[in-house]
Amino acid sequence: MSRRDRRKFTATFKTEVVLEALKERKTMSELAQQFDLHPNQIATWKREFLQGAVSVFESAVDAEREALKQKQDELFQQIGKLQVENDFLKKRVLR
Repeated sequence: MSRRDRRKFTATFKTEVVLEALKERKTMSELAQQFDLHPNQIATWKREFLQGAVSVFESAVDAEREALKQKQDELFQQIGKLQVENDFLKKRVLR
């Protein structure tokens, strides 16, 4: 029996395998045979995928929160500038 060289799998391939596993149309054994993998490897990738899925939504929320914070800072700067201009004009009119 000959040993097989260590294979490296792309993220695209892993995602394809995991999505097929999540569909649950085939058993792990069938998927393993189809993709020439061990069922434990598919289970590991599936577990990692599901654990990492939370970060996809967290990063989206964090990005949105950061954008809102930046917009708020810009608006506060604009308000400050307008208040200074308003105070200056009030002093000019009252003289």
